Amino acid sequence: MAEKNEAVESDQNVAVTVTELKEELRRIVQSIVEDSSSIDEEDEVRFTERVQKANEILQDLRVLIEGRKPNNGGTTTSSSMASCPQEFVCPLSNKLMRDPVIISSGQTYDRYMIQQWLKSEKRTCPKTEEVLTHTILTPNHLIKELITQWCKDNNVELPKQSDENPLIKADRAHLIDQISKLSATLSDQKEAARRLRSLTRTSSSFRALFGESDEYIRQLVIPLSVFKPESEIDDELQEDLITILLNISIHESNKKLVAETPRVILVLIDALRSKKVETRCNAAATLFTLSVIDSNKALIGEAGALKPLFELLEEGQPLAIHDVASAIFKLCMAHENRSRAVKFGAVKVVFKKIANRVHVEESLPILDMLSNNRRAIEEMHDFGAVSVLIALMKESSSEQEKENCIATLYNICYNDRTKWKELRDEEKAYKILSELVQNGTKRAKRKAGELRDRVCGSVNRTHTT
Repeated sequence: MAEKNEAVESDQNVAVTVTELKEELRRIVQSIVEDSSSIDEEDEVRFTERVQKANEILQDLRVLIEGRKPNNGGTTTSSSMASCPQEFVCPLSNKLMRDPVIISSGQTYDRYMIQQWLKSEKRTCPKTEEVLTHTILTPNHLIKELITQWCKDNNVELPKQSDENPLIKADRAHLIDQISKLSATLSDQKEAARRLRSLTRTSSSFRALFGESDEYIRQLVIPLSVFKPESEIDDELQEDLITILLNISIHESNKKLVAETPRVILVLIDALRSKKVETRCNAAATLFTLSVIDSNKALIGEAGALKPLFELLEEGQPLAIHDVASAIFKLCMAHENRSRAVKFGAVKVVFKKIANRVHVEESLPILDMLSNNRRAIEEMHDFGAVSVLIALMKESSSEQEKENCIATLYNICYNDRTKWKELRDEEKAYKILSELVQNGTKRAKRKAGELRDRVCGSVNRTHTT
């Protein structure tokens, strides 16, 4: 009797929740309809948020209503489901899994549910909160076979595949329609590119759609992949398409796919030489975003992106300098890219800026990174790096700049014993190392402390005690 009362109370609670959700959905849909006829670009973000909220309510209603429906087949019983092994239940839906897949954390989820999780730009395991190293979904054939057998043994009907949300279907259809226009006339291409730029800027779910197939990305860059003289490239179209690549690359699940799609990196490299500053900035920002993944660093470096990036750094366009420097720094984390950068004359470009006190904040981290390369250190010697960096440490009030200076000096001095005397004299006269040991960042304190011990002659004593 108590169980029956609890069941009735549960049904009543669900009914109240369904009613409340329906009323909230009605209000949101009404506001969407009223605003859609006069929406402008400034309202697009708010409009998209309302559409996404309506989508979430629809999902919640579907779950609640399906949970209240009586079983039509007469085969599934509550007692059967109560004995269902927990390993067969998706942690996201709390339902029997239809298509179990394994993610990089080792956890198993129903394919549809984890796909929705990833499309919302979440890069962690829902259960363990572990950051995912990749978003590849591996079928869990063993669990699927066990679920099938358990359903047969317990007279339970296999769950039906979840229906895709109609809003996602509509977005996909719109994406395909706009993508197809990129193979049409120039006016159609420009119109489609403007629309896709706006959608990928405001909607994370729309960005996620590009990750479903490399064909979408391949078609996106077709207008820029056909060989044309530079004078024939439409500047506005190029800027819009490069910006779309930047927008979709922000989505974690798209980074690898975007970089590995043929011609994409070459298109970005071409855009680094565009006449429009905005295009060059966004191309550099895209390369930076893609280089978060180690395998992408190698692809971008091999394709030849470092040379035009250093050319842009040398040019020193204020609007582009941050994106360019960030892309170079990230790419040079890969050992092979540091070697490529040095080959392209990177040390000269960077050191000239530092010596002239131009874009020092952006250039010092790159010099710090390059100082891990022996050939780069040899070139730094030729430019009188030690005296320049010591002078900068005296002048600068930035803790980060001082950290980059001392880290670079550390690598230089430990590769060339002739530089110890110059550093020792500076320490005796100005206590530059001692000051950093007292007031520097954690990394600066460590580097300065080791250098001070060495120049003060205490290293040998430390090693023999």
